[in-house]
Amino acid sequence: MKNSEKPITNKAQAQDKAPGLIVSPAADAATELKDFFIDSLKDIYWAENALVSALPKMVANATSPHLATTIKEHLAVTKNQVVRLETIFNLLGEKAEGKKCEAMAGLLKEGDSILEETAPGSVRDAGIIAASQKIEHYEIATYGTLVAFAKTLGENDAAKLLTQTLAEEKEADMLLSDAAYSAINFDAAENTLQAGFSE
Repeated sequence: MKNSEKPITNKAQAQDKAPGLIVSPAADAATELKDFFIDSLKDIYWAENALVSALPKMVANATSPHLATTIKEHLAVTKNQVVRLETIFNLLGEKAEGKKCEAMAGLLKEGDSILEETAPGSVRDAGIIAASQKIEHYEIATYGTLVAFAKTLGENDAAKLLTQTLAEEKEADMLLSDAAYSAINFDAAENTLQAGFSE
């Protein structure tokens, strides 16, 4: 920062710098990191429960037995993650309750659109993997942040549990990549080539 520049110290100064861009907080806005941490836990708790409901549809629409098995196994893992989040709420002395996660709701809606936009077979399987990996990447980012918050707040037991979930989400992403590169993406590409030759 140049010596002539002064840091923004209050809302009025911030508005002078960027009029119309300052967002007013909601009445129940978090004022401390712990509040924001708990609010974020409620967000991912809703997300994981929504995923438990959505994964069976992905299994039912997967053509590849390998992909279907991978998703089924992650469904079991996700159910355990919901229980783990409930344990974390208990450690924090909070009630386990969800708050609608707009990001997950959007990702699941996109997943439904992908199913509608692809014919059953390897192309749909590739779409299911794409949708699933977007979800995993969102979860990896979220759990990484939650681990950092927990450590900062000295909530070491919560941090350990969240780190375990983070590792599981990274593994799920890797397994989905393996499914894609073992055959599915190549089969989908071959279908495209064959369609081109038949035209």
